[in-house]
Amino acid sequence: MIIMPVKEGENIERALKKFKRKYEKTGVLKELRSRQYFTKPSVEKRVAKLHAIYVENMMREEEE
Repeated sequence: MIIMPVKEGENIERALKKFKRKYEKTGVLKELRSRQYFTKPSVEKRVAKLHAIYVENMMREEEE
């Protein structure tokens, strides 16, 4: 549960912005979306490997 102490006289938009930022950091929404469908472990590994290759290539290009 996320607790957001709101100071007296604090703008409600600012408090809402803080709450949204805190909520995003918890990763609840990301977890919920990932649980909507099942992906096979082999597919997850393949995607992770392709991502690692992509990142590695980006790093190599950046060094040159």
